[in-house]
Amino acid sequence: MSEVVVGILGFICIIAIVVTLFRSRTLPGIAFIVFPFILAMILVIGGYYSVGDAGSLIKAGFNSTAPTAALFVFSVLYFGIMTDAGMFDVIIGKLMKLVGNSVIGVTVMTTVIALIGHLDGGGASTFCIVVPAMLPVYRKMHMRSTTLLRVSVLAMGVLNLMPWAGPTMRAASVLGMEAGSLWNTLLPVQIFGVILSLAHAVLAGWQEQKRGAGLNGRLARLEGEAVPDETARTSRNELARPRLFWFNVLLTIGVIALLIRDEFPSYVPFMLGVAVAILVNYGFDAGMHKKIINLHAGPALMMCSTLMGAAVLMGVLVKSVTVNGVETASVVTCMADLIRMILPAFLGRHLPLVIGILSVPLALAFDTDSYFYGMLPVMIGIGEGFGIAALPIAVAMVVCRNCATFISPMVPATLLGVGLAEVDIKDHIRNSFLYVWGFSILCMIFAIALGIMPL
Repeated sequence: MSEVVVGILGFICIIAIVVTLFRSRTLPGIAFIVFPFILAMILVIGGYYSVGDAGSLIKAGFNSTAPTAALFVFSVLYFGIMTDAGMFDVIIGKLMKLVGNSVIGVTVMTTVIALIGHLDGGGASTFCIVVPAMLPVYRKMHMRSTTLLRVSVLAMGVLNLMPWAGPTMRAASVLGMEAGSLWNTLLPVQIFGVILSLAHAVLAGWQEQKRGAGLNGRLARLEGEAVPDETARTSRNELARPRLFWFNVLLTIGVIALLIRDEFPSYVPFMLGVAVAILVNYGFDAGMHKKIINLHAGPALMMCSTLMGAAVLMGVLVKSVTVNGVETASVVTCMADLIRMILPAFLGRHLPLVIGILSVPLALAFDTDSYFYGMLPVMIGIGEGFGIAALPIAVAMVVCRNCATFISPMVPATLLGVGLAEVDIKDHIRNSFLYVWGFSILCMIFAIALGIMPL
């Protein structure tokens, strides 16, 4: 089986997954398992892989997603314990006093928190900071969770240009230059992106306000206040620990600080946090501990199954196998080569512009490593044939793709974010895709205007 056929099959697999999810035919975890597995079997039948190779690919995929699955399970448990103990009730009360009935204030605050939280360049840690803090506020204000995610991911995409963030470091390593030097080139675009993300936050708040969101908005009057179930209220009062508020706040700050320091795997701070939080708040009572964990087991299991499904997707599409010292091209490498082959020659002279326009749609099919280590060298090679320098191509790929990083199902942190926000991945993509695409094109136009990117 030729690499061209493999690339075509890879695109068919991605399209099948996206269509299935958007038509709500099954859950993401099931789609991530079924279609890549069918692709793997076709590749085995076609002689591209052996059965053992397919098993190795899937195993490699699990190695890449297992840490995110562990992070999700323990972060859900941790923030669930903090919610039960009443820590967020106090924080939400303070936030509500600060923003009052301003829906726009909520979206702008979300953007500011996301910008600050993403200074470390870690998508998972930013979602763990932003979503648990702001989701209850959005619900109280009758605002959509998809708006929370859209506002967050645009701000995170802009901060992802920092020199210690993954995409900039990857692009710099391919170019053979210091990440800080590449960042200096991108800095004006990043400043423009920060301003644009704040403007988008105002727009998003206005849209929510127009549909009737707000403490006393039309949606609040139409929906009314739900009457709490007496059993749920009793259970909540039983679990609340108001006297331990400051301990829980300091513990949460400690967990997030340990997460940002990156001394341990990302799931370790939350594992420790869960152990300390449950023992301090609820004592040495196994029955109570079991009750609390059972309260949050449903969301954790659902998202874990999605991430395990994503392991099959990542393994079959992204990973490669080495046989007798020769590495077989991965499916995404074949997909990148296919794009190079079908790219019309007249578009090659405007390659950075073409890349900028196509970066957001391609982000749905390529993970970060494949995009920068697989696609970028291919595009640089094409550019050389048309006399285009490598730097403008890298700038186009970094600036425009970064905007779409956290709507891509190929990025594990995206799955973590939608899980914490209790939003379907298809709804997140549907709600964010056009905004993200438009955002990336505006950043590209600004880069062209400054001469950072050629036409």
